[in-house]
Amino acid sequence: MKAPQLKTYPNGHQFYKSSDCPTCPVCDKESKPEAGFLATLSAPARRALENNNIFTLEQLSALSEKDVLKFHGMGKASLPKLRETFKIAGLTFKTHRLFKAERIAFRMPKRYPFYSKNSSP
Repeated sequence: MKAPQLKTYPNGHQFYKSSDCPTCPVCDKESKPEAGFLATLSAPARRALENNNIFTLEQLSALSEKDVLKFHGMGKASLPKLRETFKIAGLTFKTHRLFKAERIAFRMPKRYPFYSKNSSP
């Protein structure tokens, strides 16, 4: 682990930090929302959503859990909080639906001759 270094941020705050994260911890605490679903999340998870222009539950419900986990800073620990918030609001994450042909092939057991590529009709 790197030794903490004194960093000065553009707003004038000075803070000792051992990481290369460009976020000012003082400003981060000041910008934390007091209410709403973003207030329940950790700072990295909240920034991950904000950096992807997601500020409402409706915007978040347009994404799947897999999509949300791809955001830098969003971890699996935040998903239960988001699911609970969705439950209260009557919303859900977007679910990926299979195309009809994929659903049929997915359910079709291989023992049927018409399923095999080598069988003739």
